[in-house]
Amino acid sequence: MKKDVPTMIELGDKVVSLDIIREKFVCDLAKCKGICCVEGESGAPLEDDEVKLLKAEYDKIRPYLREEGKKAIARQGTSVRDADQEMVTPLVGGKSECAYVLFENDIARCGIEKAWEEGATGFRKPISCHIYPIRVKNYNNLKAVNYDRWKVCDPARVHGESENVPVYRFVKEAIERKFGADFFQKLQIISDGLDVDMENRP
Repeated sequence: MKKDVPTMIELGDKVVSLDIIREKFVCDLAKCKGICCVEGESGAPLEDDEVKLLKAEYDKIRPYLREEGKKAIARQGTSVRDADQEMVTPLVGGKSECAYVLFENDIARCGIEKAWEEGATGFRKPISCHIYPIRVKNYNNLKAVNYDRWKVCDPARVHGESENVPVYRFVKEAIERKFGADFFQKLQIISDGLDVDMENRP
């Protein structure tokens, strides 16, 4: 008899979807054009410390932004509360694009990260962007760590399959930034165990 295939696993205070191990994902900017920065109903989710960081670091980030973004931030602030009462990055008025977005060779990218790359700020980008397509949701004393499927990322799934790169490995650096290197190593051990288990299934 086949054993049931688990879909979630608990790691300390985290409930982790095994889809982040089983599914494949590698961004394909040549095809998606960074559309995740300009689509959606609200801006990028921000953690409490990131709200403070954005405000403190904005003068260093501001030179890397487009005029549309600067004007939106001047009107709304460096962060705003969305319809769900969560703190997010502001959007350019009348559009769905993040106020911190810039365009290089017709590809949308993060102006905060551009400033970080050039050494202007120590804040790389919101962790919610860095760790995507993983989404982390807090529930009392637990954190739900899930794989978010968004239609605009279809090219990334195709590319990930061709390169055979699981979601968690694609965002390794972000996972270690968010949860630490030990957490990533635990995911690797689980992944190795799942591979062995699948090979031994009748």
